[in-house]
Amino acid sequence: MIGDALFDIAAKRAELGPDRIAFEELATGRRVTYRAFNDRAACVAQLLAEEGVREGDRVAVLCRNRIAFFEILFACAKAGAIMVPLSWRAPPAELAGLVADSAPKLLFYGVEDADSAAALNISARIALDAPGGYEARVESAAALKTRDRWPSNDCWYLIYTSGTTGAPKGVIQTYRMAMANYVNLRQATGLRGEDVTLNFLPLFHTAGVNLHTLPVFIAGGTSLIAPQFDADEMLDLLAGKRLDLFFAVPAIYQQIALHPKFASVDLSHVRNWGCGGAPLPDVLVETYKARGVRVCNGMGMTETGPTAFLVESERAWDKIGTVGKLQILTSVRLVDAEGVDVAEGETGELLFAGPSITPGYWNKPEETAKAFHEGIWLKSGDLARRDEDGDYFIVGRSKDMYISGGSNVYPAEVENVLAEHPDILEAAIIGVPDERWGETGEAYVMLRPGHAAPDESELSQFLRTRLAPYKAPKRYVFVPDFPRTAAGKVQKHKLRDLTA
Repeated sequence: MIGDALFDIAAKRAELGPDRIAFEELATGRRVTYRAFNDRAACVAQLLAEEGVREGDRVAVLCRNRIAFFEILFACAKAGAIMVPLSWRAPPAELAGLVADSAPKLLFYGVEDADSAAALNISARIALDAPGGYEARVESAAALKTRDRWPSNDCWYLIYTSGTTGAPKGVIQTYRMAMANYVNLRQATGLRGEDVTLNFLPLFHTAGVNLHTLPVFIAGGTSLIAPQFDADEMLDLLAGKRLDLFFAVPAIYQQIALHPKFASVDLSHVRNWGCGGAPLPDVLVETYKARGVRVCNGMGMTETGPTAFLVESERAWDKIGTVGKLQILTSVRLVDAEGVDVAEGETGELLFAGPSITPGYWNKPEETAKAFHEGIWLKSGDLARRDEDGDYFIVGRSKDMYISGGSNVYPAEVENVLAEHPDILEAAIIGVPDERWGETGEAYVMLRPGHAAPDESELSQFLRTRLAPYKAPKRYVFVPDFPRTAAGKVQKHKLRDLTA
């Protein structure tokens, strides 16, 4: 890094470890060294130029996890273009809004998403799998002489928010954010240059890019790429001692714990188990603790790069429920509704600042201005408290909180306790109007496989022995699954649709 710019990260990695493996596709067996990856990224940059992509232009990508995604990502950096990953989970009608907002000049797409790609209003497009498409053109392209310095505050790519409460917004991701996230993650996990991680989370989500693939790339390690999560494949990788670092959302940890091999497979080779994206139930931490696994709870946002909090492995069992201490390149405040800092131990909204924080939202200056307190501090919407040791506990989302009989109820607390019930796998609670109490809780509940639904009176009694009576939901709705974001967060604004 020099001044306000970074040197070409891919080129530097190719110099430092040319023959080290950067990526391996589990589906195809294809492996690529750092030298070959850098050469191919430069050829893709030439391909962008041939398609008329210039500095500042947007390049959309609609595909499942594959090495080509990262080749295009680094080609955009070399050419000064901006990458726009599109969600393959979204219907064309929803994608049309993102395309209209970002106005990509070119679209790369995978065979699985060809129909969706065809429906988008992007005139120039390149198929990643078709004969004469991406691979043929990369092989025939000469490496473009690209810029060797990347202005640290420039936009590298856009990640559209997952929309748990409303319409998605394009979160600007800068080169500085990528480097700050690398520093934060390395501090928290002890990331090493020889580490191997698994890439399976969707690439249109910040975790798919940054947890842990991009930091592992900067460190010189290897990412194994899977098109999507497969529990059988995951258990085989663990049995083969192929992984050093692992990151997943709670729903994935739940799937692994329910797998028949979970009780017997050797889990000792993984040095750090990270978790984030959604609240991690205490009971799930205890399940892994019984196998000797320290699941490190964390918290961050697309807007924070994302790594802000992550428990250190050796402290993961000390205070189950904490997200640990704030990482080194991020600052935080806890404030009340008037923006005044709260006392230690009190609940307040998390505000973030530092080099890991986004400068704002694409094409939305008014939304950007609203998102920052005093023009500096990013308002997270998350409520938290800090204890005397400096450890943070996420209480819930400010928009999730409801007031019952004059008392604040934080659904995350109640959901965590409900998950301790032997018949319940997961719960999600919303506040609904009530004539007597103003608002009461409505609980949506997923049962453990093979378990029958308990009586509502039993659940209420279960909660009342553990929590204040006003926190117990008034109504329970049993559902087979929840509407979720790519990070595994429950889309609470869609819960009532389940009973429509």
